[in-house]
Order: sequence, then C-alpha cells, then structure tokens
Amino acid sequence: MKRNRIAVLTGAGISAESGLQTFRDSDGLWENYRIEDVATPSAWKKDPRLVLEFYNSRRRNVAQAKPNAAHYGLAELEKDHDVIIITQNIDDLHERAGSTQVIHLHGEIFKMCSERDKSLVREIRGDISTGDLAEDGAQYRPFIVWFGEPVPKIEEAMIEISLADIFVIVGTSLLVYPAAGLTEYARADIPKFIIDKRIPYTSRIPNLTAIEKPATEGVEDLKKLLAQL
Repeated sequence: MKRNRIAVLTGAGISAESGLQTFRDSDGLWENYRIEDVATPSAWKKDPRLVLEFYNSRRRNVAQAKPNAAHYGLAELEKDHDVIIITQNIDDLHERAGSTQVIHLHGEIFKMCSERDKSLVREIRGDISTGDLAEDGAQYRPFIVWFGEPVPKIEEAMIEISLADIFVIVGTSLLVYPAAGLTEYARADIPKFIIDKRIPYTSRIPNLTAIEKPATEGVEDLKKLLAQL
C-alpha cells in the first residue's frame, strides 16, 4: 500500500459521540450558555468570572470524556500513512487516542495564557480563578480562540491541506470560518471524503465521497475505502 499524506479536518461531531455537547446540536446554546456570553472577547471584558466558570466546566467535562472509535480509527491510520489532524475541537481526545500530529485551530482546553500576551502559555488541569496571574502580571484566560479573534494556526493548516494526497472531513458543519474555508486549499485532483450524520452543503468540493453516518461508523467505512486506493 502506498504511504499517503492524509490531512483530516475534524469538528464537534467527532467528539459528540464521546459525550461532549456541540453548539450545532443545541440551538446555539452550549450547556445553556449563549455563545455571545462566554466565547467572545467582549464577553471576557464584561464578565470574566462567568467565562472562567464556563471553561472550567468544559475542562472537567473533557477530563471525564474518553476517545471514541472515530478518534482511535484516525490514529490507526498512522500505521500506513502520514496523517495530520487539523481539529476545530479544544479537547485532547485525538491525542489520547494516539494521533501524534494534531493542529488545534481553536485552542486547547488544558492550556491557559496571559490575557495580555497569548505567547505566555501554561498547562492547566484544574480551574482558572480570577486573580490567577501570569508572569507578566495579567490575568490568566483560557487558551481558546474566541469568536471574533484571529486563528493563529490557520496558515499552517492551509499548507498541510495543500500538500495532502488525501483530504478527509469528519464531523463539521463547514459553517464556522475561517476553518470552513480550508476545503478550498485541497488540490482538485486528490480524493476527498466527508463523514457526518448530516452532510453539509459540499457541491463546491470536487472529487468528494460522502459518508452520511456518525463519525464512529463513518471512519470504519473510510478505512475500507482508503485500503482500496
């Protein structure tokens, strides 16, 4: 079997089967919070205590969650291929399943940074409280890319997808930009696969095979299809 370079873009749908709730499946609410109240720079300025409370709860949820068959299936592809995971998710389930190359577009729940200097990053497994200060004296905030903030790793993701021999999309609505725009960087001639229980609008993506199943089932189908290439 040829060792291919595979870029995989994953979204909330892959972690939903591990019990982590998504915005998409809950009418714009996440654990009864409005996005605007907990996931924007203005929310942080308005009520940092609420934002910290929200992400402290998310951190506990992720710590309790376990990788599912889709996470493990993608990690297993590394046996035969060079696989780069580009995820919109802030959890660490890909890493725990064994994936060794993971780009987190929207940050990581188990990290925190200075609100003044996002390059000052520390791991955090417990809660962040108001008054927890970084070495520059500024309040620690979640190491998360909020709505309205730049996505620092988007260019790295663009390059990886442009170099891929195969492009796979798993569990994403393709509605959140700039991540959704990454599909445009895959070469037109390469095989592409999308796995989702509700396939989003994809007619603009050439050479695409749709697998309309939950991620855990769809990744199994993907592995069989890749073996035939």
